Amino acid sequence: MLEGITSEAFVMGCSAIGAGLAAIAGIGPGIGQGYAAGKGAEAVGRQPEAQGDIIRTMVMGQAIAETTGIYGLVIAMILLFLNPFV
Repeated sequence: MLEGITSEAFVMGCSAIGAGLAAIAGIGPGIGQGYAAGKGAEAVGRQPEAQGDIIRTMVMGQAIAETTGIYGLVIAMILLFLNPFV
């Protein structure tokens, strides 16, 4: 079935697919951060006197959520450019 394909080419192809899947991991944090920003703006609209606490909590949550997207990007870059399997 895989005649004519070298093992290195097969590993590189599978790594490219894995890198694409890892890059898709950036969609989740984007959606979550947009949702958090919307809820933060809604909360500030309801309680303007608590703006500092709301914004601080929202930004901390977004920073933590962004780490998953960054991990996905790092994995994709490693698979594409520093592939340990080849």
